[in-house]
Amino acid sequence: MNSSKPVNRGLIVLGTIVVQMGLGTIYTWSLFNQPLVETFGWALGDVATTFSITSFSLALATLFAGRLQERLGIRRLTLLAGVLLGCGLIASSHATSLTQLYLLAGVVVGFADGTAYITTLSNLIKWFPERKGLISGISVGAFGTGSLLFKYVNAALIAEHGVSQAFLYWGLIVMALVAAGSLLLKEKKVPAGQPVQASGLGRDFSVREMLATKEAWLLFMIFFTACMGGLYLIGIVKDIGVRLAGMDLATAANTVSAIAIFNTAGRIILGALSDKVGRMRVISFTLLMTLLAVSTLSFMSLTPMLFFVCVSIIAFCFGGNITVFPAIVGDFFGLRNHSKNYGLVYQGFGIGALAGAFIAAHFGGYHTTFMVIGVMSLLSLLVTLLIKPPKTEPATRALPSRQHA
Repeated sequence: MNSSKPVNRGLIVLGTIVVQMGLGTIYTWSLFNQPLVETFGWALGDVATTFSITSFSLALATLFAGRLQERLGIRRLTLLAGVLLGCGLIASSHATSLTQLYLLAGVVVGFADGTAYITTLSNLIKWFPERKGLISGISVGAFGTGSLLFKYVNAALIAEHGVSQAFLYWGLIVMALVAAGSLLLKEKKVPAGQPVQASGLGRDFSVREMLATKEAWLLFMIFFTACMGGLYLIGIVKDIGVRLAGMDLATAANTVSAIAIFNTAGRIILGALSDKVGRMRVISFTLLMTLLAVSTLSFMSLTPMLFFVCVSIIAFCFGGNITVFPAIVGDFFGLRNHSKNYGLVYQGFGIGALAGAFIAAHFGGYHTTFMVIGVMSLLSLLVTLLIKPPKTEPATRALPSRQHA
């Protein structure tokens, strides 16, 4: 059963980091909004909708990624996803209508990105079941680092070659990164009956079994809340800085870079911390801080410094939530079906991305949205103080007496 050659887990970590950095570059989309408006004369809101489609398509892809991995294997699936991602961006360089942009940069790019994101993350966690929080932080932190570094790369490409050609070069670079990283990956096979959790309980729920528990739906609610607050604020932080805090455009633009830094820091710091103090306690902390920050944004007179502190807190907490949740799903429902199970919970990301914008557009703008996020954060905070891993062993688990330490 054992391979004659020991597996170098360090190379798998390196490969995952390279892949995730390539995938994270999609979070530089805001750089393309204004140049596309100036080039094609489209409305800014219509162009910005592209990234909402990308985020929703990314989340949707996680529903199918686990089954695709079972058929193709982690290395081949990641390679194909990287090629599709690159081709979607390259084809976007020829887009001349919003429909083409939505299909290529939205649906195709989002689906390819989400497929590689969830499977490489889950695979890496399986290699390090004893350090799920830290490893999740490294992987998801690399995703955030990719967005931070490529802010400068893509800005330079747009300035040097124009927005359409920038898509071409961006696609080629991302395709090369993801393809190179995929070559270092190795699938972690978890045979039936083998415990994969550090606790030794080895409780592995199928998708159907997970959905039969109330805990799955409560986790979805918490994740939805965390994503709605983080994604809404990150998407419009520049506009809020100008309108609510009286910032000039240059200062507000610098806030975007600060958010990327705090978002990435939260992924690494809170991911590692969750291994030591407990994952749900970390989520309780992030929801409390988010509640305080959005309450401040809603009810206090904002100075540029106070605004900066609030959005930095929200970005830090959002990064931590995105990192800790994959490990929580592993703790609650096992690792064998992790990519499929987390894929379902991860729909909170896609729905949360749309919910904040929908509430703002139809129910009163910034302040109303902040108040809804605050109420949801309070409710979700209370849930985190009460929720525990499901006690019911799945029906398919044989010989339960051997699974207890």
